[in-house]
Amino acid sequence: MKPKISLCFGAMNEEKAIEQVIKEARKYLGKDIEIVVTDSSKDRTPEIAKKLGAKVIRQPPKGYGVALRTALEKANGEIIITTDCDNTYPMEYAPKMVEMIKRGEADVVSGSRLKGKGRVNAMPWLNEFGNRVFAFLVSILYGIECTDATTGFRAYRKEVIKNIEWTENIGLSIELMIKPAALGYKVKEIPIEYRARLGETKLNPIKGGLEMIKTIIKCRITPVKRIT
Repeated sequence: MKPKISLCFGAMNEEKAIEQVIKEARKYLGKDIEIVVTDSSKDRTPEIAKKLGAKVIRQPPKGYGVALRTALEKANGEIIITTDCDNTYPMEYAPKMVEMIKRGEADVVSGSRLKGKGRVNAMPWLNEFGNRVFAFLVSILYGIECTDATTGFRAYRKEVIKNIEWTENIGLSIELMIKPAALGYKVKEIPIEYRARLGETKLNPIKGGLEMIKTIIKCRITPVKRIT
């Protein structure tokens, strides 16, 4: 029987956080969820994930988007959730996301770390400033309410993931929001809390920011097509 919910993420040297992420996901989404991890670690991350029942796909380090896209391609759930493997996103919000999709309120539900908030203490100030700029650009260019374009915590109706070609690497978190919006899918946001990460960050904020802006402009200029 196919799983109703799949949780997907990439991991690289996240042995400090992986157990907490998986256990919290099962706590709020049920023990029968499918967990798909693309891993390029040199530490014990894949062993811990396998021990906890996750489907682990091993590949060399190729970047955030390549890792997450690989996990998405292997997901079988009717609702697919993305998160990060650093314990920053509280899974207690996931059931609400799932229910919104089940009720037909949305095709994509995005967990916003910035919606209705001032300073987010767990987010470096440069990252927060960039995220607010990206969100403003997405709102203007794509005609949707967007307060956090780069969040890695979202839920999707399966057809959204399977019917769109995903091409970005660093910019995949933004692409996963703007391409569905461009195709007329219902994209909604809910406010979430954001926790300090466990382990060290791998993202360069300057390089990452430039890639995000490139993705926003590229997906607006180039027509977005459904996979047939």
